[in-house]
Order: sequence, then C-alpha cells, then structure tokens
Amino acid sequence: MGSLTWFNRDVISVLDFGREDFEALFSEALNMERYAKSRLDILSDKVLALAFFEPSTRTRLSFETAMLRLGGRVIGFSGTEATSMAKGENLADTIRMLDSYANAIVIRHSLEGAAKFAAEVAESPVINAGDGSQNHPTQAMLDLYTIWREFKVIDGLSIGILGDLRYARVVNSLVQALSYYRVKLHLISPELLKPRQELVEFMNSRGYEV
Repeated sequence: MGSLTWFNRDVISVLDFGREDFEALFSEALNMERYAKSRLDILSDKVLALAFFEPSTRTRLSFETAMLRLGGRVIGFSGTEATSMAKGENLADTIRMLDSYANAIVIRHSLEGAAKFAAEVAESPVINAGDGSQNHPTQAMLDLYTIWREFKVIDGLSIGILGDLRYARVVNSLVQALSYYRVKLHLISPELLKPRQELVEFMNSRGYEV
C-alpha cells in the first residue's frame, strides 16, 4: 500500500481508521485501477481465506477476483453446509484453522461482532465483509472512494442516501465514514426503514447537518 498505516491491520469498522488512512487508500486504489483487467504477481506467495457464513455474490467475488489478479491464491467456503461447522465445530476453531492456512481472512457473518471476534482469535489480519446489521466497512470504503474519484473532493458535498436505512449495514458504515468529512446528508426512506436511534445519535454527536 501507499501508506504503512494499513500494513497488517484488521479491517473491522470504518471507525478504526481516519482521513489519512482513507486518503492513502484512495491514492493506492486510483493507481491500481489501471490493472483492473490485468494480472500482477504482487501477492504470488500469499493465500486469502474467504469465510462466508452467509450468502454473497458481489462481495465474495470482488475479494476473490482482486486476490487472483494480484497473483495470490484463494481458499474458503460460501455457506457452512460443506464445512465442519455443520457437524458442530465452533467459529473460533474454524477461524484458527483458516489462520493456519492463510495470510489474511475475509469473514462475512450474520451475527453482530463476528468479525471482531475472529480478529481476536486469528493472528493474521481479518477483513470484515459484513457482519450483523451494523458493519460493512469495505463496501463503505468503496462508496467513499467512488465519491472521491468522481468529485475529486468529499468535503462540502450534499449526499443523499436512499432506501433501507435501518437494516442495511452498509448505510451504517457509510454514515460513519462520512463523519470524517464536512458533508450534508439527505436520508430518504419509508417510515418503517428510517435510521435506528443509535445511528441518529451518532450523527448528532458528529455534528452532521441532516
């Protein structure tokens, strides 16, 4: 990466990072876009483990494609039916097993806090690809990068977020990520899908104009 601040770090929540981290990420992502359809050997000696305990298409394939295009290898599963968890193995043991095989672990899980727990168990870096209804940091970072790439700036923008603002975990992560910038948020949803109170309180604590 263009910044050592990302080296060997878990990616559990966007709140574990700051503007400098995001700017380093944006710079590196912009540089790497030229290789989006190429194959490099940067990670030729690395193995990425995908631990997807719930269904996913785009998120899982994006991690797998990125690793393969960087020259690395991918192991893992999508669903627990064909794993030892189907016969009683617990999450900690599954993570320890993957940790012994891989250089990094990407986890997606329906339970809140599963990614943080995995990071506490594993010695290798753990990346949260979505857990519970609260966190989806990598998708939020991608959205933040897209805004930055298209507008060349984030500060001063007026941003609308439309749809399920209550249960969509990427909304929670994106709102948290945007709190590092001076933006005005327009939150648009049906009454039943309006933001949870804790997210509203977070926005108020960060001085959002909503």
